[in-house]
Amino acid sequence: MSEKRDYYEVLGVDRNAAEADIKRAYRKLALEHHPDRNQGDEKAAAQFKEAAEAYDVLGDGEKRRQYDQFGHAAFGQGGGFAGRQFSNIEDIFSAFGDIFGGGGGGGGFGDLFGGRQRARSGPRQGRDLRIVLDLTLEEIDQGVERTVSLKRFEICKPCKGTGGEDGAKPITCDTCGGQGRVQRSQGFFTMATACPACGGAGSKVERPCASCRGAGKMQRKGEIKIPIPAGVEEGMQVRQQGAGDVGEPGAPRGDLYCVVQERDHKVFQRSGPDVLAEIPFSFTQLALGDKVEIPTLRGKVEMTIPAGTPGGKILRLRGQGLPVVERSTRGDQLVRVFIEVPTKMTDRQKELLTEFAQIEHEKDGNETFFEKIANYFS
Repeated sequence: MSEKRDYYEVLGVDRNAAEADIKRAYRKLALEHHPDRNQGDEKAAAQFKEAAEAYDVLGDGEKRRQYDQFGHAAFGQGGGFAGRQFSNIEDIFSAFGDIFGGGGGGGGFGDLFGGRQRARSGPRQGRDLRIVLDLTLEEIDQGVERTVSLKRFEICKPCKGTGGEDGAKPITCDTCGGQGRVQRSQGFFTMATACPACGGAGSKVERPCASCRGAGKMQRKGEIKIPIPAGVEEGMQVRQQGAGDVGEPGAPRGDLYCVVQERDHKVFQRSGPDVLAEIPFSFTQLALGDKVEIPTLRGKVEMTIPAGTPGGKILRLRGQGLPVVERSTRGDQLVRVFIEVPTKMTDRQKELLTEFAQIEHEKDGNETFFEKIANYFS
């Protein structure tokens, strides 16, 4: 392009656009014209570069002020980038990869399209694993150590992890010269992709191990002890460092993530560090008050029921809930009371309740509660 377009026009934003709007506009254009989406399209490659130039200036406060005052002349005859020259696509990825959720070097772009791979700078760490652990509230209350059985990759014993027969070590890949990547030209840019011969490893085995077929590792079943801290909640992940798949020689193992899943409890329901229990009481206990033993996750405790407690009221037992992870505090136990109506009564009980009902009727001016409700609506 012989004449540079206005950078605001390139990104499709007005001159008063906020920084977030400029960043959003560049991201949209970069995705639209990304070389991996438009392979062999030189026009798209040029638009990708043009958008990167515009964002390099407008995305920087100082450069943007200079551009607003002097235009392209602010950066010399070469136009944008304030003297910076991006000779290939990897340079742009290194500068702006963070916009796409990746670090420098363009990882974010590759993650979006799946077609871009960077050469590995060293042995690859083992893969992380994830399992689900079912825990009772009692286990969550106390904390527990669980032994789990799972399959994970371990070093192949016959080849000792080299992948070669009888432990023969890999040789440098002659296709990429050990770099793990090869370059290809596309429009204005030179793009690097994983070496097809070695898969990006930079080396390969001549005679693969018969047991692991050259992988250097095999899947085996084993047991792992996992300490679970007290107070964990549904959906939390407990990380066991170094308990995942084995890595390549010289690299650490992956990690094991244990996702917490709470089992339903017969008595208690959980709300954060608090637990709730619904417990029945007799009419006389609620009316006259009483001292009763209440079940908790750690045994029974005594609770006082105040006289005149209505059904549905929630009473609180301080500190009888679940612990808070990595803190010395506990939640409370909430007790929702409800009246238990007897299904079988003796003649004497019926007689006393009848007498009580008569007294209540006289006390309320010979008008029952239901009669009051009926009169209200009529």
